[in-house]
Amino acid sequence: MPFPDVAKPAVAIAVHDVTPATWRECRELLAMLDDAGASPLSLLVIPHYHYRSVVLRDPAFLRAMEARLARGDELVLHGYFHVDDAASPRTPREWFSRRMLTRREGEFAALDECAAARRIEAGIAMFDRLGWPLAGFVPPAWLLSAGTRAALSRYGDRFDYVTVRSGIFHLPGWRFERTANLWYSPDSALRRAISACAIAREQSRARHVPLLRLSLHPQDARVRPVLDHWRQLVARALAERTPVTKGGWARIHGAGPRQAIEAPPSRAASRASVGVASS
Repeated sequence: MPFPDVAKPAVAIAVHDVTPATWRECRELLAMLDDAGASPLSLLVIPHYHYRSVVLRDPAFLRAMEARLARGDELVLHGYFHVDDAASPRTPREWFSRRMLTRREGEFAALDECAAARRIEAGIAMFDRLGWPLAGFVPPAWLLSAGTRAALSRYGDRFDYVTVRSGIFHLPGWRFERTANLWYSPDSALRRAISACAIAREQSRARHVPLLRLSLHPQDARVRPVLDHWRQLVARALAERTPVTKGGWARIHGAGPRQAIEAPPSRAASRASVGVASS
């Protein structure tokens, strides 16, 4: 398919926490996005969610992911376990980011380099085994420790980008690009009200930013007003911006030899190329 004109303002729509355990809610989000004509999308896949939901053991989920790839969507490595089991926070700032902004979901918030590298390598191995193209890494809750950053630098040949809450790091040089990012915390009425205010403020700022990110989570599908608000936000974004995957944006706006854009390879070619890279 032709590549979009990303010289215009763009929107990257991502569904987070895609895993067999959350697939019912993710399907509802994807149905809403498909109905809105939002394509392509970035799907953030967790290989072994909370130590219990294993991607490789669910053939139906794997077929669903293959179908999304065939539509032109991107699959992204989203941590490995998606649970923060590192040492407890030692400072008020760490406590706020790891326990308030996210409730023990920031898997890579406090890992050292060796622990982070083991999980990243396991995630890469899963993508390679399945023959899934891999361009991006998104740490759960967008929390990235210094050790994780060092670990990711070991795999500079495998990733084009890493996203955090406020923007994108373009690899391998770690050049930072600020983006706008809309996301919900829907677990309570207070959190939803705060989220709606933050979204309105971020929309105002987004007028001056080339890339707007919409970050949807499975729990958003459980609250009807939140899902309805997302429909409005998606429709407005698509009316004003060109839809892209995060990987597509990074390939065009990143640095290095992989910046050039080519036609997407066939699924068979993708599998062959991954097999060579991992040999």
